[in-house]
Amino acid sequence: MITELGPNEIFVFGSNPDGWHAGGAAKTALDRFGAVWGEGHGLHGRSYAVDSMSGLGVLEEEVRTLLEFATDHPELRFLVTPIGTGIAGYDPEEVAPFFVGAPANVVLPGEFSAE
Repeated sequence: MITELGPNEIFVFGSNPDGWHAGGAAKTALDRFGAVWGEGHGLHGRSYAVDSMSGLGVLEEEVRTLLEFATDHPELRFLVTPIGTGIAGYDPEEVAPFFVGAPANVVLPGEFSAE
């Protein structure tokens, strides 16, 4: 569990599209890392919201957008929580392929490891 961030680190968490960050990693993002209530997508403070509650197709597109953003911001390090595997109910094996080819500044959780 991520409770602190180093310089230039961003906490990446799963959200619902309405940005109601009431539990889990979303609540941590709200309480600690600058997530904004009502904002369910993108960078806010030192957190990045990924809609994980609107279906796998949406989640895949949201991850693609995150990876493009990370590529454009190599000065930042994105610490990805196991998005989609909590309340959204997906298996890590369903979500992990969305991160194939992620840039080096995207740090994936063990659940998404290809090993």
